[in-house]
Amino acid sequence: MAQKHFDKEFPFVLYKKPHAKVIRGLFQESDETHSIQDFTETGYAFVSFSGNEMLLIPERDSDFQFAVFENQVRDKEVISSSKKAETNREFHLKLVNDAIRAISQQKFDKVVLSRKEMVELPHFDFGQIFISLSKNYPEAYVYCWFHPKTGFWFGAFAEQLLKTGNGKLHTMSVAGTQKWHEGLIWMEKEKQEQRFVTDFITDELKPFSTAVNASTPYTLKAGTLAHVKTDITAELKPGAHLKNIVEALHPTPAVCGLPKQPALDFILENEGYDRGFYSGFHGELNKDFLNGNEQTDFFVNLRCMHVEASGNTANLYIGGGITKDSNPEAEWLETVNKSQTMKKVLL
Repeated sequence: MAQKHFDKEFPFVLYKKPHAKVIRGLFQESDETHSIQDFTETGYAFVSFSGNEMLLIPERDSDFQFAVFENQVRDKEVISSSKKAETNREFHLKLVNDAIRAISQQKFDKVVLSRKEMVELPHFDFGQIFISLSKNYPEAYVYCWFHPKTGFWFGAFAEQLLKTGNGKLHTMSVAGTQKWHEGLIWMEKEKQEQRFVTDFITDELKPFSTAVNASTPYTLKAGTLAHVKTDITAELKPGAHLKNIVEALHPTPAVCGLPKQPALDFILENEGYDRGFYSGFHGELNKDFLNGNEQTDFFVNLRCMHVEASGNTANLYIGGGITKDSNPEAEWLETVNKSQTMKKVLL
């Protein structure tokens, strides 16, 4: 069905939630472009980092399908094959150094810096990429989005922007990265980075909630990487509007920085490219399509890639949080490690 929609250039999305056994698909029955106006709509949302583009595959113009997924995990390490790797490295090192200097000048406490890496595709098969991502990352939210306006986007990560239903909200703060190994220890830099995110989210939720609670931080395993994670829950006030909550939370310090505005200004002025839908968010809006209940379930668009219309090139997006204790070379290596998420299903 996905191939038929692609041939007709009709929007569709395939997605599998973390640890789920079911692949879900929402298939639009026209090539019309729909947008979110006030988050009261029902469908699948796809929102850019800047919020300037808020696309929707609406329930009223779509068909929902699902299938059981059987996972057989494979694993392999991939060595970067980017022709522009050294150029990317030098630019990223300078960018991180500039950010550390700005932090020392007290312009902000944290900023998340990213880069885009281009990989040539000898053969593009969107279905195979989606299945490979699902097999390799059963603990992640895996998706394949197609829209004639955006082309293909793929991703595999488990950071939830928010989940709402029955007057409750669940979210998480995720920050800090290192390669997964037994007995790993988090340094103060990663702990501090994660505290920034937790404090921001809990403070932003208070105006909409009667109570906000945060768990003790713990280690989240994400494929071959690990992060620090805190679970956050809130009891929403009657009349709390989803649109206002989303605007308060996005972008979080995990994808932007803190304080939000000066960090965002630094990104826009220095990062050197348009993030587009990278570090935006996407997911089910006002409906759990598998179970039929009213629910919103948004995930942050990290560990993702965009495949250009020709199908010959994939743009990979990777980033990391910068604080006063960051080491530029270590930050570069972190992005190299993160790039493996997509490369291992392409190369």
